[in-house]
Amino acid sequence: MKDIDQINMQNQHLDLKISSTLSSLSQSKTIFILIGFMFTLLLISQFAFAEVFIPPQEYIGYFDYEGVYTVGGNVKNQNDYAVTPTISVSVIDGENTFTKIISHVPIPPKTDIPFKTKFPEITGDSPILLPAELKFVKTKKDPISIEVLYDKTLIKHDDGHVTGRIHNNGNQTIFNPKILAIAHGNGTVLDVVHNIEYIDKIEPGEILEFSMYPDPSITDDVFFYSCFAPVDTTVVPVTTKKNGGDFDFRYDSGAWYSAAKFNEEGTTLTIRGYNSYPLETYANFEFPQISGKEKFNVTLNDKPVKFIQSIDENKFWHVAFIVEPTSQGILKITGFEKGLPPETSRIPQWIKTNANWWSTNQISDSEFLEGIDFLFEKGIVVVPSKEMTAKSNWKLPTWIKITAGWWSEDKISDDDFLNIIENLVKRKIIII
Repeated sequence: MKDIDQINMQNQHLDLKISSTLSSLSQSKTIFILIGFMFTLLLISQFAFAEVFIPPQEYIGYFDYEGVYTVGGNVKNQNDYAVTPTISVSVIDGENTFTKIISHVPIPPKTDIPFKTKFPEITGDSPILLPAELKFVKTKKDPISIEVLYDKTLIKHDDGHVTGRIHNNGNQTIFNPKILAIAHGNGTVLDVVHNIEYIDKIEPGEILEFSMYPDPSITDDVFFYSCFAPVDTTVVPVTTKKNGGDFDFRYDSGAWYSAAKFNEEGTTLTIRGYNSYPLETYANFEFPQISGKEKFNVTLNDKPVKFIQSIDENKFWHVAFIVEPTSQGILKITGFEKGLPPETSRIPQWIKTNANWWSTNQISDSEFLEGIDFLFEKGIVVVPSKEMTAKSNWKLPTWIKITAGWWSEDKISDDDFLNIIENLVKRKIIII
């Protein structure tokens, strides 16, 4: 997902946001908010007996500015090892109960990482949020080498948003990072937020600016922010039905998308999108080719959207565009060819692309392992018993990265690679 047109568009967008942020800094009242983090630690002391948990006071449901029921929470890992949580969130709406399963990002030891999801299915005025169900497995995940600078540049502004800076204090480039945080007010958690700008990468030693906005429905109530959590997994895989088969694609966005669906002909994709923030953000969709002659068109609520169509070095289509402030609706992308992409491999091309990026240190271990987990979810790789590996550690020896690079360059076959992955799972070096 690195095509030049997309990056140029996103960098221009980022430059505009940084300029806006610097202007805002000179006009806003500075409130240093490090105390918010300490206050949150005191609030959760009574729950310290749990190893991986979601504190009740940091688990909320509310209707956002666009009227969409939203659930946010914070997963705390107090173990001395990393975990990958799976969160089941259920909401009762009249006679119906809606449940979403959230595959959370890997959480390093002694770390908190928030999560957020939306329920467009909720139509009643008084939904009931049930306690979340949380499961987790051990994994191997070092803390991302990005720190939020707790200095005079970390500012909460009068309108409730926050600006600050992040620093890469490690020795590797971090690609596509996001910064998550929790907004507090009136003695409770109000929202889970993330940086509004697109960040392509942050080099070792580099310092970049970021800004966060809470949902407009609660901006006046925000008192402080806590639990600033950098993460390095931003690309969302999606599978939907198309012409009788599975069609896999991915997106990266500051907005949120759900309910992807093709029309009967398989030529038009519709997907519901939400951007509750008062600033523009971005979206970049990545699709596999079918004929290689696709010519796309994009609308939101049947109104044309200006977009850039390009193709990357791995022959994937990219459709990138700006998402307007505080907008929601049905995104429609037309121009797909009928049928499914040619089945040149049992393994989706994006997983091989990830293997190439991982072997050259362009993405994290966790993002590469998401692709491996996808292989098991689809039944492409099978092991006799998942239960046997549920409490194992993810340990990725250096030679695995070398092998992944060979596979991405077609020096070993798909079958050879799948056999290696299956063997690593059986030996409990990789867990599923």
